Order: sequence, then structure tokens, then C-alpha cells
Amino acid sequence: MSYYPYLGAQLPYLVYGQDPPMSSETFKALATVLMIPRDATLLNDCTLDPDPPKEEKTGASYAEPAPPTSSEMINRWKDWERSLRLNLAKNRAGKLKRDAGSAIEAPAVPLDAAVAAKNAMSIDSPLEAELFLGKARWDAIESFQGLNIFHENAMYAYLLKLLLMERRAAFKTEEGYTEYKGLYAAILGEPK
Repeated sequence: MSYYPYLGAQLPYLVYGQDPPMSSETFKALATVLMIPRDATLLNDCTLDPDPPKEEKTGASYAEPAPPTSSEMINRWKDWERSLRLNLAKNRAGKLKRDAGSAIEAPAVPLDAAVAAKNAMSIDSPLEAELFLGKARWDAIESFQGLNIFHENAMYAYLLKLLLMERRAAFKTEEGYTEYKGLYAAILGEPK
């Protein structure tokens, strides 16, 4: 078990819904210098995509489970996010009365990921649904990190939370609503 008291003690506390106090890249640069190389390398596995696509890979990056890492926390996160995405795809297909278009079965576990996907589908506003999913992701990350703020898991969770904060900060409500209306009209074949 590696501990990072100097790194953990100097990090600002993160609160869901606020702007990130630093960029994820700034954190990675700082953490890489202060963490042992084995642990620092795993920072590259801390992504919001359960298995970022490789050049030779095509299709959904979460179609297959991500290759395991040496971090149980990161593995649990990737499994949770994969389950969330597959359940979202299943629920969206069901809502549109379409075939899911895939032989990939949406896992029922972790249960909170499947429930979050189901609950997000009942939210009419795409922005509100995204905010709901962001909070569900945040809560999942917190449950995986454990209580020791100086453990490497806390560093991985910190990076994932910064990524969520950056994603949320990138939402532009007016532009998004205008784009949503245009896409919706195009799908229905209506004039804008």
C-alpha cells in the first residue's frame, strides 16, 4: 500500500457541481512527479471512457470489458461505467422501440449503475439527465476510493472527479438546447 500524504494534503477539496480548482492535466503532472512510477502510470487508466479505443479497435469502446489494471479501484470504476453505458443503450433502444442493435447484454450489476441508467431515462431534459448521470458517476467514484485520502485510490478518484468537473463545466446550456432542437427536428423530419 502506497501512501501520498504530501500530495493528498495539498489538494483542494472537490465538491460536485463546482468548477474544477485545477485541470486534470495539471493534476496529472503534479501527481506523476510525487507518486511512485508504478502508481503514476495508472493515472493514464483513469478516464471517463471505460476502455478508450485503440487505433486498431472499432465500434463502441465498451463493447467488451476493459483489460484489468493492477488497481482494483480503477477496475471497479471501469466495470461500473461500462454497465452504465450498456444499460443506457438498452433503455434508450427500449424507449424508442428499437432493437438495441447489439448482442451485448447490459449487465444488471453493479445495481446502482443499472438503476442510474433507468432513472436517467425518466428525465425529460437532456441537460438534467446528464447532470444526474454526472452525480451518479461522482457517487460511484467516491464509493470506490475508500476513506484513506493518502492512498493511491484517492489519487485516482481525484483525477476522475476532476474529469467529471471539466466535463460538467463544458456544458453550454443555450448552445446545447439549440443543437438539441435542431437534431430532434432533423430526426423527425421537421423544419427547424
